[in-house]
Amino acid sequence: MNSTCTMAPLNLYDCTRDQLRHRLGQWGVKPVHVASLWNYLYVQQVSSVDEMRDLPAKLQAHLRAEATVGVLPPVMTTDSTDGFTRKFLLGLTDGRRVETVKMRFTGRVTACVSSQVGCAMGCVFCATGQMGFARHLTAGEIVAQVVHVARAVMLAAPAGARAEARRVRNVVLMGMGEPLHNYDAVMHAIDILRDNAGLALGADRITLSTVGVVPGILRLAAEGRALRLAVSLHAATQAERAALVPVARKWPLDELMAACRTYSEATGRRIFYEWALIAGENDTPAHARAVGALLGGMNAHVNLIPLNPTAGYGGASTPLAAARAFQHILSGEFHLPSTLRQRRGIDIGAGCGQLAVSSPG
Repeated sequence: MNSTCTMAPLNLYDCTRDQLRHRLGQWGVKPVHVASLWNYLYVQQVSSVDEMRDLPAKLQAHLRAEATVGVLPPVMTTDSTDGFTRKFLLGLTDGRRVETVKMRFTGRVTACVSSQVGCAMGCVFCATGQMGFARHLTAGEIVAQVVHVARAVMLAAPAGARAEARRVRNVVLMGMGEPLHNYDAVMHAIDILRDNAGLALGADRITLSTVGVVPGILRLAAEGRALRLAVSLHAATQAERAALVPVARKWPLDELMAACRTYSEATGRRIFYEWALIAGENDTPAHARAVGALLGGMNAHVNLIPLNPTAGYGGASTPLAAARAFQHILSGEFHLPSTLRQRRGIDIGAGCGQLAVSSPG
């Protein structure tokens, strides 16, 4: 797997624990000290090498000369009136920016992170797709977003709060970009996030959302990566899907569903199918029955997401009654489980499909 852990200066967030252990050996430092270094990065969540005061002097000297803690500085922080959502606009070293969202639910905090600056997939109702593609993020830039949210959670936790209330419990790769278009960096970041000595996120706590990049889904299956896979479906026929999701022309619906079956069979995992409910476009009883027929017999769960507004798309969100009727057909006629998703952070452009680079003022 490709890794930016070999680049100079070394971004410590780009490295797995084993890679850091190897680097310490190259510096002539006992590898046992990697445990303390890792603790500083992911448990204490320091923001600079200068805060790693208990490390051996030789290691500190190498870190100051050759490495950096790749913290992403906040350009702007915005809180939603819902009281549960905070959006961060974070700066990258090349002057570009990405958006990251902290969402608080009962008993847990979720970090929604980006995998790219912009997106090349071009989904018509998505603000990120409307802005186009700039570049991939590195593994360290993905990890840094999670650490940023984790640090915010830790600082905001009241004194004496339970451990669960002081940490990020879930990560969703549903921010800017298509994760499977940046496969190597995303998987490398996931390996770092899952390390039990650090942020310790289990496979069930990491959700990867894809618009349907078939080669990436098949690679996940071949590698046995048992994550929570979410597939943006939005239509149950090839023609309707291609109108909303342009990459469906490259990877048609039948190929996508075959890849999803392969993934479920290889990993034993249920796939979550995302359906943005757009009034008059894909929210009728006939559409619901088409979904039920398409997913019949599959290990599937449908996430129904009322469309969130974006400047570049004129569609409207399905009314609540129609959304519930859609859900009733899935459960009543097809015994297909589904969830009508809560809307969070809509007023600050932090909802599903709303993330795009914005600037203060």
